[in-house]
Amino acid sequence: MTTVNDPVAEVSRCTPEFRRNPYPVYEHLRDTAPVCPMRPPHGIDTYLITRYEDARAALTDPRLSKDMYGALEAYRRIFGDSSVALDDHMLNADPPKHTRLRKLVGSTFTPRRVESLRPHIEEVVRSLLDDCPTREPVDLLPAFAFPLPIIVICELLGVPLKDRADVQTWSTTVAHTGFGKEAKQAHQRAEESLHAYFTELLARKRGRPGDDLLSALTEARDEEGPLTEHQLVSTAFLLMFAGHKTAAYLIGNSVHQLLTHPDQLRAVKENPELIGQAVEEMLRYDGSVESATFRYANEDLEIAGTRIPKGALVQIALNSANRDPLRFDEPDVLDVTRPSNTQSAHLGFGHGTHYCLGAPLARLETQLALTGLFGRFPGVALADPAREAAWLEVPFPAFRGLTELPVVLGPAGR
Repeated sequence: MTTVNDPVAEVSRCTPEFRRNPYPVYEHLRDTAPVCPMRPPHGIDTYLITRYEDARAALTDPRLSKDMYGALEAYRRIFGDSSVALDDHMLNADPPKHTRLRKLVGSTFTPRRVESLRPHIEEVVRSLLDDCPTREPVDLLPAFAFPLPIIVICELLGVPLKDRADVQTWSTTVAHTGFGKEAKQAHQRAEESLHAYFTELLARKRGRPGDDLLSALTEARDEEGPLTEHQLVSTAFLLMFAGHKTAAYLIGNSVHQLLTHPDQLRAVKENPELIGQAVEEMLRYDGSVESATFRYANEDLEIAGTRIPKGALVQIALNSANRDPLRFDEPDVLDVTRPSNTQSAHLGFGHGTHYCLGAPLARLETQLALTGLFGRFPGVALADPAREAAWLEVPFPAFRGLTELPVVLGPAGR
């Protein structure tokens, strides 16, 4: 086992060393403190679950609530009132409210609608690669990994082209800000801007509905009626935010890992049918959602011998669970040929009733991005292979992603 000086302090403070490579810390915690009490930068006592079986069970445990209004004081202390105004959606709800919201959103965000996007996503991939320089280094994140899901989710939702840069900027601010005074102010301004924007956009969709997801959501209803205005705005924010950040970081992580594991890249090139398995292995090995969103204990409970008091916050370290040797053979080895039935056991998209609704879209985007990139530029390589990768330094382990990915594409293939 890798030596770790103070794993609890590293994960609590999200030190730069931990952000660059959290896996030795997770390994240590799985062995010594699988349910780890910690005090993150937001100042609220939190319990971190790191083992696979505990994590999988916790993701469906009704004693761990997702209803943020039950822990509203703690939630406001962490995120502020502006977040509460955008968070009345299915991700922050328990049954029966969650069941209703997911059914209504799922009736519009269907697998058929996602699959119908395949030709368009392929076209966007080609267009973005057309615009990339080939004889000098290019940062693949802003040039390719981020624009692809932004374009796709904006067109899916019906966000006009002229508004997309602003929406992306506001979403990026929400994702990256910390807990200092200036960061919280920036966070609040961005969320207020998103709230005002989606309120206005949804009003336009009601007046002139189109063939897009937000128009469909304004018309969706069940025996209880349509979604409320608060729920519509919150759901629009959730789909926008979750629909591009996680996919963008997953594409970046996947390209980076394949370029630093040439044997795995060679296997995919020699057998393109492996691309689906390769994406599942990336989700397991270095997924973009490092921890599930907050839950809180709605009663005193015990997990893996650790007592969690009522009202405490709980985080589930998905990337740690996906490296648990009790579930996966040689978990620290990237293996795109890993049996598909084993790969599919990963928790990269969660588990249970809160399993990611956008998982099919993220999978499709990543598969087509990798296929397009390595098919078009078979000689693509890191611009500086000796340079250490630059990873996000976020205030608590939520996203796992690079801050840059400089590559040289080289000449196009056939």
